[in-house]
This record gives sequence, C-alpha cells and structure tokens, in this order.
Amino acid sequence: MVQSNPPPSDYISSLTWFLFWLLFLFTLIAPVLNMRRLQAARLELIRLMERKYGWRVITLIHREERISFLGIPIRRFIDIDDSEAVLRAIRTTPPDKPIALILHTPGGLVLAASQIARALHKHPARKVVVVPHYAMSGGTLIALAADEILMDPNAVLGPLDPQLAMSPQGPVVPAPSIVRVAELKGKDASDQTLMLADVARKAIDEMQETIVELLRDRMGEEKAKELAKLLTEGRWTHDYPITYEKAKELGLPVKDKIPEEVYELMELYPQSPQNRPGVEFLPQPTHPHTRPPTR
Repeated sequence: MVQSNPPPSDYISSLTWFLFWLLFLFTLIAPVLNMRRLQAARLELIRLMERKYGWRVITLIHREERISFLGIPIRRFIDIDDSEAVLRAIRTTPPDKPIALILHTPGGLVLAASQIARALHKHPARKVVVVPHYAMSGGTLIALAADEILMDPNAVLGPLDPQLAMSPQGPVVPAPSIVRVAELKGKDASDQTLMLADVARKAIDEMQETIVELLRDRMGEEKAKELAKLLTEGRWTHDYPITYEKAKELGLPVKDKIPEEVYELMELYPQSPQNRPGVEFLPQPTHPHTRPPTR
C-alpha cells in the first residue's frame, strides 16, 4: 500500500500568497475593465442616436459612479474640466450640425456653467437640451441656452439664485438671503455682513445679465429680464423643483417627449450601490408616456 505524503508547509504558504495577490490584482483591475465596458456601450449608443436623429450628441451626466479605487464613489458637479471638454465638443461640431446636450446634474460652478451656456447659445445650428431626471442650478442655466428643452414629464429644473459661502469653512447660503439680512439690519449689520451683501448683489446682477443674454433673442428683452429676476431673487429655495408644467408656464421652450435611447444611456451610468435606496422592480415593456388632454 502506497501512502501519499501531505504537501509541505512552505508549498501551502506559497500557494496562499499566490491566491492572495491574484485576488488583489483582480480587485484592482475589475473596476477598470468594467468602466471600459460601460464607456464602450455608451459610445455605441451615442453613435446610434447621432445616426438616428442627426444630432451631435454631448453628455454632461453627473452621478456618484464606482470609478475610483476599490469602488469608492466620487461626487460630481459642473466644474472647469467639464466646461473645457464641452466647449471642445461644441467647437469641433460643424456649424450646420444640430447639437443635443444630455443633462443630468445638480449644478456646480457658475463660471463653468456660464461658459457652456454661452458656447451652446452661439452655435449656429439648432440646440436641444435633454433632461431625463434633473438639471438644477447651473444645469438650468445651460438649458436656457437651448432652442428646445426635452424634459421627462417628471423631470425638474431649478432656480438660479447664486450661492455664497459665509466663510472658507462656513455654510453656503443664497445670495438673496444675504442681501435681505443686510437690508433688515441696516446700520446694525456687521462689516462682514455688509461686504457679503455687496458681493451677493453683484452675483445676482451677473447671473441676471447672463440669463437675459441667453433669452432675449427668443422672448424679448423685457420678458427675459422679468424671468431673470424671478429665477435669481430668492422667490423659491435653491432646490425648488421647476417641473415641466411650471417651466412651460414660465415660457420656456419645453417638450415632454424624450427619445427612449436616452433612458437606455442613463442605465449605463450605474450609481454607487452604497448610496442606492432599496428600490427593486421587475422589468416591464416600455410604454409611451401619456398626458391628460389640455384645454
């Protein structure tokens, strides 16, 4: 009878370390490979939309994706890198080619959003902004540059009142509220409050100037100024949802029909599971949106 000897302990130790490093390398590489797969799928769907609708499709989609080390999510907002990339895309678009900008963003830097809005507004061909879920703050400013805003029936835009930091580590507050506090305090206001109120007034004036610049050719100077004041002077909180119906009431060029491919594209921007609510449902065939008849 032949009796096999157990493997030596150094062999088991080597095998354990090999499996450990193999698993570690897979942990590092898998997110990168997954992201490349998603990017390839996104580009393919964008090509399909460009062929089908004749648009130059640009996306500005901000989600907390699992794109960093070990899947730690990164919060996204409109920044200078975004404006540089979008401006490059607009600049390389033929002047007779319509642009469709798909927006999904909580907002961001006023400078970056203003640059994108102005560049889009100056493009000679037709401009369409598509909002499948929300385009708040700076996203709304960009939407105002479009000839047409395609919104999901449940999508929202937001007010454009500038937000200022009370101090480097302090809270961010609406500029109209700072102005009102300074007016109520009068001579009793502190020097810091008065200085902040001065900056807040300038921020509101600058935002109104940009809005009027984007809207005057479509709705006239007076109507554009009226809407600019409404959006910037603090009538609503900064996260107030401007619905499709409200946007239409304000005179914005909105339509409530979004190409189904846009919803498919949004599925290719998976959000970090750590931040996803417990929502589950069985997939069903897509049905066209129906709206009650208008009088």
